Amino acid sequence: MEMGFHQRDLDSIEGQSLDGSFRRSRSGISPDRLSGVSTSSNYIHTSRRVFKGLKEYSKKLIDIEPFSHGIEDWILEKTSTSSAERMLPFKSPFLIDEVRKLDYALEGVLFQQLFRMPYSLYASNDLKEDEYFALEDFLRATVDGLWHTFWQQDGPVPFFVSCPRHPGSKFYTVERAIMRGRLGQLSGAALVCKTGSESHVRWDQVVEFALFKHDIAEGNEIGFSAATLSEALFYGFHLLLARSLSKYNTAGGDSVNLLVLDSKFGGVIKFGGDLSKLEYNSNDPYHSVVEWVKLHADISISPVDRIWNKLGNANWEDLGTLQLLLATYYSIAQWKGPPKKSISALAADHSLRLQRRRIECRFNENDNGLLPLLKASQSQRQEEIVELEPEEDSSFRKQLSNLKFNPGDMMVLEDQLGQQGFQIQDTLLGGNCLSYSAVSLEDTSELLTVYIGSHPSRLEPSWEDMSLWYQVQRQTKVLNILKGIPSKYLPEIVASGRILHSGPCKKQSPGGRCDHPWCGTPILVTRPIGEPLSAIISRSGPFSTEDALRCCRDCLSALRSASMANIQHGDICPENIIRVIDTHLGRNRFMYVPISWGRAVLEDRDSPAVNLQFSSTHALQQGKLYPASDAESLVYLLYFICGGSMQQQDSIESALQWREKCWARRLIQQQLGEVSALLKAFADYVDSLCGTPYPVDYDIWLKRLNRVIDGSTDRGKLAEVVATMRVEDVAESSGTSRAGTSLSC
Repeated sequence: MEMGFHQRDLDSIEGQSLDGSFRRSRSGISPDRLSGVSTSSNYIHTSRRVFKGLKEYSKKLIDIEPFSHGIEDWILEKTSTSSAERMLPFKSPFLIDEVRKLDYALEGVLFQQLFRMPYSLYASNDLKEDEYFALEDFLRATVDGLWHTFWQQDGPVPFFVSCPRHPGSKFYTVERAIMRGRLGQLSGAALVCKTGSESHVRWDQVVEFALFKHDIAEGNEIGFSAATLSEALFYGFHLLLARSLSKYNTAGGDSVNLLVLDSKFGGVIKFGGDLSKLEYNSNDPYHSVVEWVKLHADISISPVDRIWNKLGNANWEDLGTLQLLLATYYSIAQWKGPPKKSISALAADHSLRLQRRRIECRFNENDNGLLPLLKASQSQRQEEIVELEPEEDSSFRKQLSNLKFNPGDMMVLEDQLGQQGFQIQDTLLGGNCLSYSAVSLEDTSELLTVYIGSHPSRLEPSWEDMSLWYQVQRQTKVLNILKGIPSKYLPEIVASGRILHSGPCKKQSPGGRCDHPWCGTPILVTRPIGEPLSAIISRSGPFSTEDALRCCRDCLSALRSASMANIQHGDICPENIIRVIDTHLGRNRFMYVPISWGRAVLEDRDSPAVNLQFSSTHALQQGKLYPASDAESLVYLLYFICGGSMQQQDSIESALQWREKCWARRLIQQQLGEVSALLKAFADYVDSLCGTPYPVDYDIWLKRLNRVIDGSTDRGKLAEVVATMRVEDVAESSGTSRAGTSLSC
């Protein structure tokens, strides 16, 4: 049922407020209705004398200092009195039920991720710019999400954001305030209704005002300091005054919602009252307003809570942000009337969404809790479903999760050619999933890498299971394709198949499985084995020039070989590049091999992995790779191993912003230029390809890198030439002449 403003909807209710006390709703509206809207749809009719007095006040009341001096003592008195009586001086404007229902209603609504809200102990102009841009984006994302969720699914939003310096001043966009040197004078940001020109904003167009301060949470009883609260009340009175004098008079109700924020915390102040009770005093208007606030104003203050997380992004589902969303919801309703979809209607679908998720996860609910569902055995009907007893299910799942090995354990793998035995040597840490080092029982001289996949009967789809699937089953597929392009810089499959468990196996077919918890678990064994770059950097710090150049050369060589099979890695990062001892060059010489090819892109419909620090720009924006995506990721990797500062990103937007800043300011090229002019040139080359359909010219860069690393274009290049040739071509060629031909291309 759609929500309206009829009198029958204005029944008073009792409920628990956010401050923990039980009270009767001051607005007299149930939590299912618009508690922020007065019972009257318009302001009280004021006499000509009162109107003239209010108009005079609007011209004189522009200085906050006299108002603050008169009201702060009253605020401090109420605070100290309430503290002694163990009561909060002001009630919260919202009930817990209201916030909870809004949370349910917004379940599944994706609010735009924001640029980071910066926080620093040391104020600076640059920091203030970022703060106001973040505040502006926050208000835009808030009103955009609410409008399209509750009022109109499509079409433009009838609000915009603008920033004043003080009551009575002009409004500016953040960019315009920066241009005019007035950013430091801004007091906050206003949500403005589009009833006129955006360049000439009036205060009677302001739907909601967000006061931006520093350190609003000072640990007192109300969360706001007396100075912050008095300033917010001053703006609240100015908004009421502007609305009462407006010829448009579009906003219903006699109250305003004020958001008060800093770079970490935020809260809501609801302020209202009957301005016809204001006693006009032309000699001391500030005293008159202060007395009106004390005697006639209705003030509600929400608890101050964290709005921005530790990484500087908005916590859309947390209490602090939900309070701001609810206040904005009521403010929109004041101006645009009841929404097409109510909070209650959307919140009612919460249980349906939960049930749908349970069905998708193949779960059923009964008195004993959540029990997974399994298909019946072959003797029963295929459609029939049986429930496992809780004790049996717990034991079975525990066995599934305990498929782990210790050093010295033996493992037998069965593939199409037969059985192979391996002995576990150690657990490999630092990668994207659990893996082991092992030796083949037929050749104990070489260490190998063993990946253990997810059991086919795992009942709960999870990110861990998907990661194991990519590492084992899909990586097996990709590496089998790469078998036709031999290269020492690509991993090689030693064995792949299913693990053999101890005891009798009752599987009905070679591809089937029995009821043993290990039966059918896929295994992949590869060579070579090495240490991830992330572990090396953590232990030893940035790479030397020679190591960085060699890493670039080896990774480019692997990417070139893979590109010949139309394969892109799609997940170049420090965890997926290992350093391997090159036995051909000596014990202290290393080569670098990209591993974890399970997320490789084979065709257009494949999606690469998303790594906020190392994925290419196009992969983050479009979820697809362009021809130079792997090379772009390699540049970020080189920047990292050469000592570049890689900030921990928390959203795609912040990751894209970091890339844009780094490329625009040439930060990556500057860092790589301190290590090698060749790496700097390579970064410039990749920068020119970003987002274009042009492929990477691997040959020219491998030639340059080989010349610097080995002092010759031939040395070190022979392996690449062989990698491009079929085995029969190598047998028929004379070797050197063939290599020379390839190098001259």
